[in-house]
Amino acid sequence: MAVVGAFMVPHPPLIIPEVGRGEEQEIKDTIQAYKKAAKKIAELKPDTIVIATPHSVMYGDYFHISPGESADGDFSQFGAPNVKIHADYNVPFVQELCLLADEEEFMAGMLGQKDNHLDHAAMIPLYFINQEYQDYKVVRVGLSGLSFADHYTLGEYIKETSDRLDSRTVFIASGDLSHRLKEDGPYGLSEEGPVYDKRIMEVMGQGDFWKLFDFTEEFCQRAGECGQRAFLIMAGALDRTKVSAEKLSYEGPFGVGYGICAYEVLGEDVSRNFKEQYQQKQYRYLAEQKAQEDPYVRLARKALEEYMPKHIPIKVPKGLPEEMLKQKAGVFVSLKKEGRLRGCIGTIAATTASIAEEIIQNAVSAGMDDPRFPEIRPEELPELEYSVDVLGAAQVVTSLDQLDVKKYGLILTKGRKRGLLLPNLEGVDTVEQQIEITRQKAGIREDEQDIRMERFEVVRHR
Repeated sequence: MAVVGAFMVPHPPLIIPEVGRGEEQEIKDTIQAYKKAAKKIAELKPDTIVIATPHSVMYGDYFHISPGESADGDFSQFGAPNVKIHADYNVPFVQELCLLADEEEFMAGMLGQKDNHLDHAAMIPLYFINQEYQDYKVVRVGLSGLSFADHYTLGEYIKETSDRLDSRTVFIASGDLSHRLKEDGPYGLSEEGPVYDKRIMEVMGQGDFWKLFDFTEEFCQRAGECGQRAFLIMAGALDRTKVSAEKLSYEGPFGVGYGICAYEVLGEDVSRNFKEQYQQKQYRYLAEQKAQEDPYVRLARKALEEYMPKHIPIKVPKGLPEEMLKQKAGVFVSLKKEGRLRGCIGTIAATTASIAEEIIQNAVSAGMDDPRFPEIRPEELPELEYSVDVLGAAQVVTSLDQLDVKKYGLILTKGRKRGLLLPNLEGVDTVEQQIEITRQKAGIREDEQDIRMERFEVVRHR
């Protein structure tokens, strides 16, 4: 088996003595655990070290794999320019990995590099490893805005590449935990922060990688985590692999969580096919959801699915409820994939002769024309969840007391600038947040005055 071990590590710059200048003693347990992990890596004698780093090039829909023969970096941005790290890249491994991604039409490769210097999330693990072992070459991979399952898939491809080349590979998942553990921390305190760290250390400390899919993206965002996606790539690199998990340390004295775990490969275990298990669970869930869809949502699904083959909009089908045929209203159609927004387009007021026509029009636009996302691919259709919001009449608001983020959506207008935000959205908990997000969507500056504010209710169909 070519992947011979894996390690979850953090990357606080102050752990480097020339950066910390004594402050690193506040995380001495992390330092000792790092040294222990480095010794374990030396004992494994890898010829390839793959590092997944959140501070390399990152794109919304593409995994960047660092190209070239080598890279250098230093800690000058942290006040220690004399601490330098050099890495020789495993060029054949990178080429084979990119070839495999291309064969599978998977969005990963060497395109789009903006800076060839090593980032600190890659340098810090190498700093400790180099004190014990240096006979290796590096593969550096970035994260992306793609789904958790896609990150796991990249790990599977790394495993397959290692197998193809018979490369003794150690995987390093470089990632801090929550950045929101304390009020005086870098991003303040979030109630999800300590919860995330407790849960993730239980999951990673026991090697229960299937539970990584139980963390929602909204929860991770609120927790301010750094390493979740790197951990998922590592889990993919250990797909169908029996491991012995060891928790080496956890600390969070500066308001950021630092955890170190080590994984010894023990052999094959086909029952640890966690992405497949997650996808089967998702398919069952989606089948249940689809069976419960009301006529509004069924029409949105039908409109997009039947548009795809020939790009011809469907006509209004027979048998719809009378209010969908005779009433007019603004409609928003939202698409989600694995709990993440995949498209959303709507109209503030009616632009067609009926709600049914509005749904057909906006369902197609949500899938094909939302500028924030690439077009829906045919193979994605079975994975989509739909919701349809039918908007009520807008009412002018003269006081913030008239707003309620759960009950009312918001429209802000200044001249030709206009922005809308639906009600009851996850992550929008206060009126102030609702106003700020809507203002940004409208392109209205903070200092602009005489902004027209309107509220509206919606009937949400799922």
